Amino acid sequence: MKHIKVLGTGCANCKATVKLIEDAARARGVAVDLEKVENIADIMAYGVMSTPGVVIDGKVVHAGGVPDMKKVENWL
Repeated sequence: MKHIKVLGTGCANCKATVKLIEDAARARGVAVDLEKVENIADIMAYGVMSTPGVVIDGKVVHAGGVPDMKKVENWL
């Protein structure tokens, strides 16, 4: 199971990123532990300055803007 964190303060792009990851995981039958991180200090601790950010298993894989579906599928 992949542990995925979406870093963001709850903006529309952050919500869209969470939904995109949920939909992609469900479509592929991949189990994920999805967590939303909204605390600014926690987000900055990852070195992410533009949101949404995505962290998979402790590694930042995306920052700034909603990722496209192909990118999300590659993560899974």
